[in-house]
Amino acid sequence: MEDLYNHLKELEETLLQPETRKSLESLQNLLAPSFFEVGSSGEVLYKEGITTENIGVVDMTLSDFEIHPLSKEVVLTTFTIDNHLKQQRSLRSSIWKHMNGNWMMVFHQGTIAKETYKENRREL
Repeated sequence: MEDLYNHLKELEETLLQPETRKSLESLQNLLAPSFFEVGSSGEVLYKEGITTENIGVVDMTLSDFEIHPLSKEVVLTTFTIDNHLKQQRSLRSSIWKHMNGNWMMVFHQGTIAKETYKENRREL
């Protein structure tokens, strides 16, 4: 489980890197064909609508990362993002699916927050 945790965290962090966000090929390799996102702005973005201009380069830090396996091939990740340019914190979640030997993101959502995920979290 630790290997999966580290791998998915690395993939999430890769999606924040300028070299990834400037490369449509890199993005295409990480996002499933059916990928869509509900951004913290409330805007919905589909994979076919992604360009290097509309996602842009960001200065963000990921923290409070957790994985929640939903099946052998599907995992929900949850984490906090601090956007240093906008001075804004958001709670994030992604669904990753193991497809053709690779983990690919099928869904992502960001919600603006005042606290970190860890601070908001309640024990189940």
